[in-house]
Amino acid sequence: MRAGRNWGHCLRAPYRTVDDEDLNAALRARERWGDPMAMAGKKKDPNAVERPKYRGPPPPPNRFNIPPGYRWDGVDRSNGFEAKLLTRTTSKAAQELEAYLWSVQDM
Repeated sequence: MRAGRNWGHCLRAPYRTVDDEDLNAALRARERWGDPMAMAGKKKDPNAVERPKYRGPPPPPNRFNIPPGYRWDGVDRSNGFEAKLLTRTTSKAAQELEAYLWSVQDM
């Protein structure tokens, strides 16, 4: 017998490639700590407790569209920054649209 390895008895190659189904399945099944997309592929647990949602008057809009927590009492305690920011962005967009329409009016 030769001094090297005899791979004739193995069903798969001694090396791993990108197209190896076993390796890909094993890597996908592994759970990693801090993986933000780990919950995307999993099915929801039917026994999981659903958290309560806020029920009350509609909240003021915010720049991230984050809904209020279910314990929120409906009182806006902000300093007005969000309202000013949203007003400024909408007025700027309207002004840019008006300027564009005015510039292409004669075309």
